[in-house]
Amino acid sequence: MKAVILGATSAIAHETAKLWAAGGATLFLVARDAAKLDAVANDLKVRGGSVQTFVADLGTRARDEEIVAAAGGDIDVVLIAHGTLSEQRTLDRDARAQAENFDVNATSFIALIAHFATVLENAKHGTIAVIGSVAGDRGRRSNYTYGSAKAAVHAYSEGLRARLRESNVAVVLIKPGWVDTPMTAGMKKNPLFVSAAAAAKQIHRAIAARRAVAYVPGYWRWIALVVKLLPARLVKF
Repeated sequence: MKAVILGATSAIAHETAKLWAAGGATLFLVARDAAKLDAVANDLKVRGGSVQTFVADLGTRARDEEIVAAAGGDIDVVLIAHGTLSEQRTLDRDARAQAENFDVNATSFIALIAHFATVLENAKHGTIAVIGSVAGDRGRRSNYTYGSAKAAVHAYSEGLRARLRESNVAVVLIKPGWVDTPMTAGMKKNPLFVSAAAAAKQIHRAIAARRAVAYVPGYWRWIALVVKLLPARLVKF
């Protein structure tokens, strides 16, 4: 089994990669921080994985074609997991920062998905797994820049799934709720939070089953449904 992991130093991606490494998978890891990437790679090698690394800032799209070429063929899974979560009140004061945040969380995601979609489509095999977010299910005051980016990714993934169905390529949209990671370090924790390891187990299962959409944990499907159904005048959070 060969997996390409974009944003491999994220906590969720690393924990998911551990599960693949334990099964002896071949892993092609991409991230921008060379030191962190080396640490993740060494950890996965110890766990049984065969690992290659590629250092690149995925938010810029400058090296997308190089990444695809370096990843090679015979790919079974592409996991796209990079991104950033900025404080909305800070973004509210900086229009350029909002655009840059959207670009990292949406446009760069879509560009990478498009590149690898063509590779897998030509091979008529594989799965593209996209880390979205429950934040993309409805625009909310507290994180609407991040949420709108994820909403764009959600819509793109849905359309791409329809395109690739005839090529035997699955598109798995993963919608995590609150996961205890460095990205959410500044948030006050509550009982709805789960560990990155717990989230990874569910992601691993969803990818293996080639599920169209996976809320992680599953109870977020019902929470998100309630939030979507609330009248606009009541959505003040």
